[in-house]
Amino acid sequence: MKPTEFQKSLETGKIPSLVYLYGEEKFLLERTLEEVREKIVIEAVRDFNLSVFHARESAVPEILDAARTLPVLSSHRLVVVHDAHQFNASEQERFLDYLKAPCPETVLVFVGQSIDARRKFFQEFKKRGALVEFRRLYDNQIPAFVREQARAAGRSFTEEGLAWFCRRVGTNLQEVHAELIKLFTYLGERSLVDVEDVKNIVSDTREDSIFDLTNAVGQGQTGPSLRLLGRLLAEGEPPLRILTMLVRHFRQLWKAHELLAQNASRGEIIKRVKINPYFLDGLLAQARCFSEADFRLAFAHFLQTDLALKSSGAHPSALLEDLLLVLMKKTR
Repeated sequence: MKPTEFQKSLETGKIPSLVYLYGEEKFLLERTLEEVREKIVIEAVRDFNLSVFHARESAVPEILDAARTLPVLSSHRLVVVHDAHQFNASEQERFLDYLKAPCPETVLVFVGQSIDARRKFFQEFKKRGALVEFRRLYDNQIPAFVREQARAAGRSFTEEGLAWFCRRVGTNLQEVHAELIKLFTYLGERSLVDVEDVKNIVSDTREDSIFDLTNAVGQGQTGPSLRLLGRLLAEGEPPLRILTMLVRHFRQLWKAHELLAQNASRGEIIKRVKINPYFLDGLLAQARCFSEADFRLAFAHFLQTDLALKSSGAHPSALLEDLLLVLMKKTR
């Protein structure tokens, strides 16, 4: 089940008796768990109707006893089991009888990192409960999340301000949320966030410099590319990470190049390339400067550089400089 589907269940009050929340995106997972807590047990009687366990610290019978205990002065009780991925197969199977006949007055929530759908536990769980996966958001999904958070706080972004914010914060939602709090505090009574506000408050990390480097290479700017590369290496940026970001950028360019050849719409390109709409025009301008042969040659050199960085005694800066020069010798 997707988080959006589970959210609808929360809003309508139709919460399953069995819930398993898992995935890499901890911020959304924890927020959903808090919403479940607020829906199931009111604060006045929470001490009587909320039990919290951790897999490595709690015995399965203890958890099951709590799940089978009737609520006090409430229609439901909530039992939460953290780090549920740490249960081994044998421990999971001790829950099977309960999963087949869960207590209707209890919402039993497991929280874990991942699931193994081959195990009996999850096969049985899926029949009567909700397995809700929280995946990390892609780059192109961050703007919608930021707009939602801003709207909830009574704020909004200019288009350029939003693009700069998303470029600086990355995809870690916990960090995004923390930067938004800083930004909104800085705004005071103002409600509109502009690019200057973002530049003044949101941390300027090396991510910006890598972004500038990939753009400079894509635009064929030899001098700026080499200067940015030198700066990044001097600041301690790992050579393999620089290479990874170059590969990522050229993968986006190649995909955009192919979509342009297919006369794809802007919306389709944004969706398929997974790019912030604000940066689309710049990406397309770069994509038009490369041929199919250029991209094939670029990726051959990416592989060659990757192997050299991992195995040869050559200096990383020399290898990356040679790579940049090759990338910018394209057919125009």
